Amino acid sequence: MTKLHSSLGPNPRLVRMFAVEKGLEEGKDFERVHYDIITGENRQNASYLEKNPLGTIPTLELDDGTCLTESWPICEFIEETHPEPNMFGETPAERAEVRKWARLFDQEVVVPMTMGFRAGAGRPMFAPRMPVLSEEAGAEIAAMSDEKWRWFDQALGGSNHFALGRFTFADLIVFCFANFGFTVGWKLPEGTDNLARFVDTHNQRPSAAIWQQGE
Repeated sequence: MTKLHSSLGPNPRLVRMFAVEKGLEEGKDFERVHYDIITGENRQNASYLEKNPLGTIPTLELDDGTCLTESWPICEFIEETHPEPNMFGETPAERAEVRKWARLFDQEVVVPMTMGFRAGAGRPMFAPRMPVLSEEAGAEIAAMSDEKWRWFDQALGGSNHFALGRFTFADLIVFCFANFGFTVGWKLPEGTDNLARFVDTHNQRPSAAIWQQGE
């Protein structure tokens, strides 16, 4: 059976939400293998490091032993193997639109937000394991991320979708990283009422229950 090597955190839960949106069921369509990232199990487990030498989570291990890493490509693989309901767009132009928003968010928000967290609140966990920014630089880059959250709030406007007028991967990545922030004490920056509504709306999706589940 296909295995999803998973843990706490936004990227594993993004893939799990994507699977639920696709109608895939844990235990039926795939087996979930959990790792304790708080203790760094994913970077110490020799068996896992053979599958993903970087030790990052998630990894999708296929029946033939092929291991796919990085949440976005894993979701695209699931999309191609389970095309309905569609989450990336049905035409080349639609797929380009969804990927545009996802890429912008990944570059402009996810990267600085993650680096700021590792240098600040997450420093006790990450500093012993990998290079991190100074606390001062971390605060600066986190502020840059907050400013981009405000930009995305303006771009969202009165809609609850960033692309195609329906729930897509572009919405999912924004939703997951907002919820990740909430789990570590972060709050949406001031002036992001549109995003607050967006999060509240999509918290009603069945797939969002993953954020209330224990690991």
